[in-house]
Amino acid sequence: MIHIIGVTNENNVVTNISLEELFQNQNQYLWYWIDFDQPTEKEIFYLTKPLNFHPLSIEDCLHNLQRPKIDYFDDYTFFVTHSLDSKTFKKEELNLFLGSNFIVSFHHHFSTEVQLVKEKLEKEKEAINWTQYTVLYQLLDQLVDHYFPIVYKIEDFLAEIDENSQNKTMEVLLDDLFATRHHLLSIRHTVIPMRDLLYQLINTNKLAAVWNKREYYSDIYDHLLKLAELIESNREITTDIRDSYLSYNSHHSNRIMQILTIITTIFMPLSFLAGLYGMNFLYMPELHLRYGYFILLGVMLFIVLAMFLWFKQKGWFK
Repeated sequence: MIHIIGVTNENNVVTNISLEELFQNQNQYLWYWIDFDQPTEKEIFYLTKPLNFHPLSIEDCLHNLQRPKIDYFDDYTFFVTHSLDSKTFKKEELNLFLGSNFIVSFHHHFSTEVQLVKEKLEKEKEAINWTQYTVLYQLLDQLVDHYFPIVYKIEDFLAEIDENSQNKTMEVLLDDLFATRHHLLSIRHTVIPMRDLLYQLINTNKLAAVWNKREYYSDIYDHLLKLAELIESNREITTDIRDSYLSYNSHHSNRIMQILTIITTIFMPLSFLAGLYGMNFLYMPELHLRYGYFILLGVMLFIVLAMFLWFKQKGWFK
């Protein structure tokens, strides 16, 4: 579906314009915004004609999940940006074409960020303070702002894993931890290229309107720096939690082996005595003692107590 918002020479905001009407009365508009929202194949063809965008930028639109970047063409600047799904943490691409009197957005999925900026512009009766560069800034700002709840959500989940208030098993905790680490890696692959894109944008001299308002774009860049630090910090936390769990698991296994070793060691002399007097030789004097059985039990009990006290003195039961 194609949505078009035009700002007339009198700074009035006009909506519900068709593409044909726009190009027939193009002189009536200071600038306009065309949004390709989950377009059909027929609507995608409009990128070629009448918009006449370069085949390479159109190809980037069709091949989803390109790396965030800026490409400069003669008549426009092409942006590839990424949004993040708050539930699945998957990347979704948002492409932007920025010209001298227009901005065109293109996305294969519903974009919350585009919808918010569109509603904000449509509420303006007179768009005196709005230009296509304002739309660009608003879109980038919304994209980055929507990264924060996702990162904070992962932080809260890591805190739950660390506390383990639900008493989950070690296997379940490690599965959750590795899944979280995978999500952080996926988010990092979005935030870092977006950070590089903003750095390139605020240091370019090819977009004068951006250069004059670079403090606003620098603010977005600062947010991306903070996000990158949060992601790296959370990745380090996942490593620490993983190492702690593995160390605890190793310690627990060693403790079990120690207890089994103590039990085995105590039963070794008992097994020896039981095996010795369980042999079927005819001439074994101790077998004919009246109280030989009880004497042997007493000796076994003494050995058990002596070895127990010795192990306790050595600190094996601490």
